[in-house]
Amino acid sequence: MQQDVSVKDQPQVPSGPERPLLKVRDLEVAFGEEPVLHGVSFNLRRGDRVAIVGQSGSGKSTTVAAILGLLPGTGRITGGSIEVEGHDLAGASEEQMRRFRGRRIGLVPQDPMSNLNPSMKVGAQIADALAAAGHRGKANLRRRAVALMAEAGIPDADRRYGQYPHEFSGGMRQRVLIAISLAGEPDLLIADEPTSALDVTVQRQILDHLQTLVEARGTSLLFITHDLGVAADRTDRIIVMADGRVVEAGSPQEILFEPKEDYTRRLVGAAPSVLASVPDVAPDQPVPAPADPSSDSSGRTGPPILQVRDLVKDFRLRGQRGGTVRAVSGVSFDVGRGSTTAVVGESGSGKTTVARIILGLEEASSGEALIDSRSITSSRGRTRRALRRKVQPVFQDPYGSLDPTYSIERLIDEPLRVFRVGDRAARRARVAQLLDHVALPRAVAQRRPNELSGGQRQRVAIARALALEPELLICDEAVSALDVLVQEQVLELLAELQDRLSLSYLFITHDLAVVRQIAHHVVVMKSGTVVEEGTVDKVFSSPDAEYTKELLGAIPGAVFAH
Repeated sequence: MQQDVSVKDQPQVPSGPERPLLKVRDLEVAFGEEPVLHGVSFNLRRGDRVAIVGQSGSGKSTTVAAILGLLPGTGRITGGSIEVEGHDLAGASEEQMRRFRGRRIGLVPQDPMSNLNPSMKVGAQIADALAAAGHRGKANLRRRAVALMAEAGIPDADRRYGQYPHEFSGGMRQRVLIAISLAGEPDLLIADEPTSALDVTVQRQILDHLQTLVEARGTSLLFITHDLGVAADRTDRIIVMADGRVVEAGSPQEILFEPKEDYTRRLVGAAPSVLASVPDVAPDQPVPAPADPSSDSSGRTGPPILQVRDLVKDFRLRGQRGGTVRAVSGVSFDVGRGSTTAVVGESGSGKTTVARIILGLEEASSGEALIDSRSITSSRGRTRRALRRKVQPVFQDPYGSLDPTYSIERLIDEPLRVFRVGDRAARRARVAQLLDHVALPRAVAQRRPNELSGGQRQRVAIARALALEPELLICDEAVSALDVLVQEQVLELLAELQDRLSLSYLFITHDLAVVRQIAHHVVVMKSGTVVEEGTVDKVFSSPDAEYTKELLGAIPGAVFAH
């Protein structure tokens, strides 16, 4: 069915008939002999801001790749048309596509570190994009590149022109990609998950700036995301995709509050960043939170499985004799037995460094962390080894933390082999039990990580973490790389395991919407220090610190929670 998703009531769009800037009709795409897009249709007019949303595998990025003529591998367009102001790109040659890419259609990709050359200065990379768009002259290229960097919100652009990508923060690298995408002054800008790896405050800054640039230039925006909150905040129309098809389209209000399709309802229901992050209660009422199995009448968790006391970590600066930077400064908090404490803050706040110290992967400069009242920071030898069995990690990227050459069985039983637990038959039985725990079929035991989905890989990571029967799991951004439906499944699994196995969690995250769903207690960190802590009720309903208020205010989609 054809979906017209042009925005008809924007003041910059003139009334009367107008040829769409982008017109996709009955688009079919296949990889090899397998069809993956099925009759995708939509319009985009000048000044439109449209989002395509859906879970991983829904066809969002494949649609973008087809529009840009960048389908990977055996991917090919098998039917339909892609018109840009009357020019059909579906059958265009590579030479013809080069005249459209960059100049008529710009792309802001997802991962700046994968899309920027680490050995090339950022200014030179922007200059290359300008040269491809037809600009000439070394001095002119530099001048235009510096201007684009400044326009994209990079401070001190003239100096930073000569720096490398690793010298930029994640947010600044994303701004470099925006500058590159604007080099050809495109009519249409496609932003493919441009902020999914960024903290909420940095995400808001990037999206604010991108919106300002789009409005100032009159550029159309096609926004690809699995975050319905971002789509609701930043676009005027939303296209919902599933299994390579457009299943629904409408305004943010219609999609969030009057969805017609079951899939859209599930997508909205699974998105804590849209609806669960801001409770529908009066300001003076407490915010409902998960029941805390170990809280006392004051709301504090106890008795603690983990105690962190005055933790300090200094890192030595390279190339500076005696120079150090303080990453963690006097951090103290507890994790109650059988409960979840979330540590939140932006990148660079020190939260992951704290987690690494607790895991014994970093040495504290001073202070200590105690597991069951025994210091893991000062212990050595057998004592430390015994304590490390009690606390296990679940990292952000299961594909990066799981050896791709190992079978799932070998990955899960590796901690058992390292700690010399059981014989081969006992370990195999334990792996089968752990697969049951995380709701994976036992048949996956002989498969490899690349044969599993992202959600299944994260379940394997959780099973591996549970192998030694720990009392505390440290989940470091454990769901931030997952789409909302898979994220919901993993969070439900963690809650079920906590209830069934009396597990305690230290949940490291920048996503307060997820915290709202899973945590009992919250520790807010900024620049290595704790700026606020308390129950979820207290922090969400009446935060004390301005920084906490800023984090809460930056949750995408919060305005639609009421």
